[in-house]
Amino acid sequence: MRRSFYQYLMTQRNAESYEPVAQFANNAFLDQAFPKQSQNFDDVSRYLELNGNYLQSMDVFDEAWHMYQESEL
Repeated sequence: MRRSFYQYLMTQRNAESYEPVAQFANNAFLDQAFPKQSQNFDDVSRYLELNGNYLQSMDVFDEAWHMYQESEL
């Protein structure tokens, strides 16, 4: 069974890191409304565009999504 993007993103958490993906993961962890079950790029992207004020840039999401896809091969 394929894991959700959120499940993958949580593997990137690191409170001591200044890496953008790690910071994204740390902030997504604190976001109660994050679409935790989604495996769909458009759903997560749309959510972040409207609610992801903690995300420095959508490029960070794109990088994290690419890493997620690579991990699922």
